Amino acid sequence: MPKEGIHPKYEVIHVKCACGNKFETRSTNKGDIVVEICAACHPFFTGKQKLVDTAGRVERFRRKVAASDAGKATAADATKAAAK
Repeated sequence: MPKEGIHPKYEVIHVKCACGNKFETRSTNKGDIVVEICAACHPFFTGKQKLVDTAGRVERFRRKVAASDAGKATAADATKAAAK
């Protein structure tokens, strides 16, 4: 148990997001909290995150993987033909 008089009050407060999501939590904050973004609307948590690829890294990676997969398929075909 915390000692009386030395700890701030830890009470239930309401949090409201700009997206309209509301929930309760406990905090030492006095009054309700209004936030701009929460777990319900944040792109990372909702899966709607967009990749900004200004340097072309993603496309270059996809080409490299496609070339590697094509090379593996060709090698597998050659191995099958040699085994027959």
